[in-house]
Amino acid sequence: MTAPAITATAVPRFDRHEGAALQRVEYRRMARQLRGLDAAAWSAPTDCPEWTVRDMAAHVLGGLEGNASPREGAHQMWVAWRSDRTFVDGLGVVQIRDRAGVAPVEILRRFEAVIDRAVRARERMPAALRALPLRFTAPSGVERMRLRDLLDTVYLRDAWMHRVDIARAAGTSLELTADHDGRIVADVVGEWARRHGQPFRLDLDGPAGGRFAEGDGGEDVHLDAVEFCRIVSGRAPGPGLLTQEVVF
Repeated sequence: MTAPAITATAVPRFDRHEGAALQRVEYRRMARQLRGLDAAAWSAPTDCPEWTVRDMAAHVLGGLEGNASPREGAHQMWVAWRSDRTFVDGLGVVQIRDRAGVAPVEILRRFEAVIDRAVRARERMPAALRALPLRFTAPSGVERMRLRDLLDTVYLRDAWMHRVDIARAAGTSLELTADHDGRIVADVVGEWARRHGQPFRLDLDGPAGGRFAEGDGGEDVHLDAVEFCRIVSGRAPGPGLLTQEVVF
């Protein structure tokens, strides 16, 4: 018997505690992934233009260290705002540039050491600060959200998608489970549905997949769950409603 489709826009958003719990799992999975790479894999190109696997790891490490240390976070934001790139691209540039001389083994050591401090800082941010509005230019266009959306959701999606990128670049398997990755994908589907506002049926295959729908009629989409996220993140082309991007 086929399970009924989940109403996409009814998928609950992450609160600070669920977001933090998922982030701890996600970063530890990435640490295991990085620990298993050989020297050639660290220099492999990824789906993000100009970034190798090592650059991607340095970027994620930079985000963690920027949250764990207010001084480091302020430095990254100051440089990114003054960059001639978009704010999101500027952050990536400074995070990678500042860690350019760090060996992979040291990147991994620092990565594992900072996970709990960074996630705890995000989770414990005061409510008044978490409610601050943000406006920035991302690959998907001008984005507006609250700081809590960045802390609870976007950092998680960013790490998850980069774990996908690294697996593809290194040619390694991707650790996926329904309770963790399926929850992340469902949240992406919910936001995607809210953004385009059209009826659809969506069947996603794989451990992170599920059946989703909104309204009556509309497009009928069937593909792998990870590939769906690659498409709506802007990493791969897609037709119809799949042209609607989501922030990762």
